[in-house]
Amino acid sequence: MREAVTSPAERTPFLATSRTDTWWLEPLVIAVGLLAFGIYSTWAAFQGEYYEYGPYLSPFYSPLILVDWWPLSPAFLILWAPLGFRLTCYYYRKAYYRSLLMTPAACSVRALPQNYRGEQMLLWFQNFHRYFLYPALLLIVFLAYDAVRAFIFDDGFGIGVGSLVLTLNVILLAGFTFGCNSLRHVVGGNCNGFSCVPFGQQRYNAWKFVTFFNHRHREWAWASLIWVGLTDLYVRLAAMGIITDVRLI
Repeated sequence: MREAVTSPAERTPFLATSRTDTWWLEPLVIAVGLLAFGIYSTWAAFQGEYYEYGPYLSPFYSPLILVDWWPLSPAFLILWAPLGFRLTCYYYRKAYYRSLLMTPAACSVRALPQNYRGEQMLLWFQNFHRYFLYPALLLIVFLAYDAVRAFIFDDGFGIGVGSLVLTLNVILLAGFTFGCNSLRHVVGGNCNGFSCVPFGQQRYNAWKFVTFFNHRHREWAWASLIWVGLTDLYVRLAAMGIITDVRLI
């Protein structure tokens, strides 16, 4: 009877490596960051209160949809779109595959045993990234409206700390969304040359604009993720009376 032969790689234990640097630091930091945001955002979404203070609206609840037939927090009517967009994002795939699933945790580090059976479950779901792009772009419009509204107080125009917080939030989220690889394909893909297609110059300019954000997609991804959580926290603490929103003008 023929005996099965295992390769040296298959006999290598999980996380084994000959690397001597601190390769584990980056996946550890990413794992802590993703888990911290996941825990906080889930908790904040379940609360269903303290999401509005004066002209400020938490981005977790924007646009605010209040309907009698929905028994859960109104955040769950919205969060499926940005959550799906980030979960299927090309950068975040690398981030959570390396940090949470450890497949692999880093280059030249032994991963968990793989049993690839085609695009199933999570791999299948990730193909929807191009479709999550469109509600994500629409949400930028709503958040931009919220940012403008954050400057309109009961006594007229004004600038509070919360106004700046919400404005920076939409800028960071827009930078992350505009750098999406799927958006680059929409505006600049499916053609061999911009000079050979209708509106070629306009498409080329749009492609350059999107590519500008794409060059720093990782930085935009993390900055927007951290700041959107801090924005919700700021509105929540102000609504609870724990902090005071300072009016600058």
